Amino acid sequence: MDTNQESLLRRAIDLARTAREAGDPPFGSLLADADGTVLVEFRNTVLTDGDITAHPELKAARWAARELDPATAATTTMYTSTQPCPMCAGAIDRSGLGRVVFALSGEQLAALKPGGFAGFRLEGPALTEEATAVVDGYYN
Repeated sequence: MDTNQESLLRRAIDLARTAREAGDPPFGSLLADADGTVLVEFRNTVLTDGDITAHPELKAARWAARELDPATAATTTMYTSTQPCPMCAGAIDRSGLGRVVFALSGEQLAALKPGGFAGFRLEGPALTEEATAVVDGYYN
């Protein structure tokens, strides 16, 4: 990692610090173009917005999907204070961002976060033929 990339990652960590100071979970992210110019930056606002999806990575992915053409999105890098959660990773994938650089891994975060989430039971597949009929051909 070069010094410019380290600087961008440090900025993401600063955004996380700002989120924490505002009473939100300590996460921050920014999106940079191929030259390292910051396009947009966000901090977590889950509590202040009363929105469980107000993760900075999700905000950046949504912004990119709205504002960037696919070729440009593919050349961007997201710098984020912590490895994206599964919700955010899905949005990043669908938005077409090219790369993600994170400071703290999900495993490292879990070690700092006693208890975690309650979890849920996942069941399926079920009614496969009916569901297939609705989806079949859509992606052609």
